[in-house]
Amino acid sequence: MSMKISVRQICFIMLVYTAVSKFILYPTVLGYENGRDILFPALIDFAVQAVIVWALSFLCSRTDKTFFQLVEGTLGNITARIIYGLFAMFFLVCTLVPLFEQKVYVHVIFSDTLPSLLVFIPFFFFAVYAAAKGFENIGRCADICFPLFIIAMLFIIAMSVTEVKWNNFLPVLKTPATKIFGSSLATMYRFFEPCWLLMFMGHFKYKKGDSLKITVSYVIGAFVVLFVLALFYGIYGDISSSRQFAIARISLFFPAIDTVGRIDLVALYVLEVVMLFAIVINMQLAVHCICKCTGYENRAVISIAVNAVLFLILLFFDNKFSAIFTVWSKWMWIVFAVFANIIPLLAWTMRRRGRQ
Repeated sequence: MSMKISVRQICFIMLVYTAVSKFILYPTVLGYENGRDILFPALIDFAVQAVIVWALSFLCSRTDKTFFQLVEGTLGNITARIIYGLFAMFFLVCTLVPLFEQKVYVHVIFSDTLPSLLVFIPFFFFAVYAAAKGFENIGRCADICFPLFIIAMLFIIAMSVTEVKWNNFLPVLKTPATKIFGSSLATMYRFFEPCWLLMFMGHFKYKKGDSLKITVSYVIGAFVVLFVLALFYGIYGDISSSRQFAIARISLFFPAIDTVGRIDLVALYVLEVVMLFAIVINMQLAVHCICKCTGYENRAVISIAVNAVLFLILLFFDNKFSAIFTVWSKWMWIVFAVFANIIPLLAWTMRRRGRQ
């Protein structure tokens, strides 16, 4: 199985999946905690992640090794397998909150007449197939998702931007700094994009200037999220904290909807396809890490096992999402700081060959 991916596809992933993974409940949480200063906690997290993305992409210009090979060459094969086993669990952790969000989102926005779990079960048939695929498939999916994302977002933004009341953001920076930084820390579990790039190391051919392309793609994805946050709070203002599923709410006041109905649902259906691929990439990388950890290369079997674990968690905690959300908000920033921030930067300290 080919394990290659192109820089173009990585750029699409860093832009598109970064954006759509933060469209559902993230704006509501920030609106509740920070009000009119909703943009600043997100700006802090994005700035930190952008620096790490640049550091990793620049590291790719200094070595042809994969991350596994870097760890193996520095700390030994056993340590490399252990670290990849931990990353497999980390990617499953990254999947959980988006999975619960999607289950509720799909139920409320698209099919509120059926039980939410029943509506979401078909996702796992898709996920079993997709998670068994390698990096080449991840890249092809990104190629498909990029135009879908552009079309859907242009449609949604065009329906929303004229309804924004920009004075909702005044006065600026009246929220205490401790609360802004606290919100940034509490929502850090939504930022794991450097780990994608860490797994892609050594699987693409680096050319001069690629680190800038990858970093700029991430920054554009961050800008899209910030713009959606601005649209959301600009439309709803102080009541934004009571409005869930921001991406589906910002176009509701488009005048034509009163005449022809929910035409925005067409764009939301298209965007939903991209959102599902953004969830699956973490599952694909979890399968990849398990393969490297165990040496067992039957990805189909591992994919079934990974999806079975996630489905059982979803089934057991079906009505306990608020408890999971609370734990993630209070404590999981520690895990994400280690895996998505510290370890990617530590990759620079490992022995490398190839480009110097």
